[in-house]
Amino acid sequence: MHEEVNDGEEKSMESEVTPAEVLAAEKAESLDAEIIEELLAEDQLSETEELQQQVSKANDQVLRIQAEMQNVRRRAERDVENAHKYALDKFAAELLPVVDNLERALSTIDAADDAQKAVATGLELTLKAFSDVLVRFKIEAVDPVGQPFDADLHQAVSMVPNPDLEPNTVMDVFQKGYTLNGRLVRPAMVVVSKAG
Repeated sequence: MHEEVNDGEEKSMESEVTPAEVLAAEKAESLDAEIIEELLAEDQLSETEELQQQVSKANDQVLRIQAEMQNVRRRAERDVENAHKYALDKFAAELLPVVDNLERALSTIDAADDAQKAVATGLELTLKAFSDVLVRFKIEAVDPVGQPFDADLHQAVSMVPNPDLEPNTVMDVFQKGYTLNGRLVRPAMVVVSKAG
């Protein structure tokens, strides 16, 4: 019987809650649910914004890395191309004095002397063969007589007054210059005219 009394007491205690209290509790629960929903929505928005920012940063980094890789690839291709084009640069510079000496030897031979004709012919053939090899490997002579002085291709040894020529015109070439694939190997040593 004692148990029945306890159950009855619990029932009477439950019945003591007023409808206003129930309404207040329901309102509190609904307000709490709304606040929780708002907080969750704000958290989701802020998380979404954070994720969007992270994605945009990652996209920027990917684009930068791709651009850098393209630049590295282009640089490497250009370096390889230049290595192929200008591999003979030092070798050509060492061979140019041989061409100069052959030209000097030809200029000292007397063409009227029959004894020197055979030597002259041999030197001419040797020089022509040598020049053909240079042209085949894109080593070109710079012989600027009568052209305007160009500081990128010529080196002025002296300036001489000459009223017949425009100032800064190449009058004479002491030593031809040479280029390899358009790049200067050796400048031409020249005499330049100046105003009288």
